[in-house]
Amino acid sequence: MSSEETAASTKATPEDDGMTWWYRWLCKIAGVLGGISCAIAGVWNCVTVNPLNIAAGVWMVLTAFALFLCEVPFCCQFIEFANAVAARADKLKPWQKAIFYCGMALFPVFLSFSFTTLFGNAIAFATGVLYGLASLGKKGDAVTYARLQHQKQGDEERMAGTTNGAPE
Repeated sequence: MSSEETAASTKATPEDDGMTWWYRWLCKIAGVLGGISCAIAGVWNCVTVNPLNIAAGVWMVLTAFALFLCEVPFCCQFIEFANAVAARADKLKPWQKAIFYCGMALFPVFLSFSFTTLFGNAIAFATGVLYGLASLGKKGDAVTYARLQHQKQGDEERMAGTTNGAPE
């Protein structure tokens, strides 16, 4: 094996995060829908006189842009740095994406609490929740859990027998 093949095999791929293909697509679709809802609600939120609503609307449009840039970079093909940002976003762990998306979605709600900001950011926040759930990992099977419980019970019985000084 050459050094290039070794380096390529040790490199972290997006497939190493434990997400199945369908869950990865679910997260991407939720990101696209979240971007669409943020963009529409953000533009609608900017049609006002209140400066906090305008700031929240601009932030929502920026959130939509970030979601599109990270999840579907082919929508931003005329932006030179889109592929570089998307490649960097793919290297992030799911919990990092969860914090980023949830934080981006919560800021406008705190800035200007209204139905538009709340419902416009709901799907973007749900995308962050999906990535957060992905960071928890897969659910274990019942057989492995039963083995662990049986082993733990045996260890506890052995410990109880040795602490008394005499076997029971």
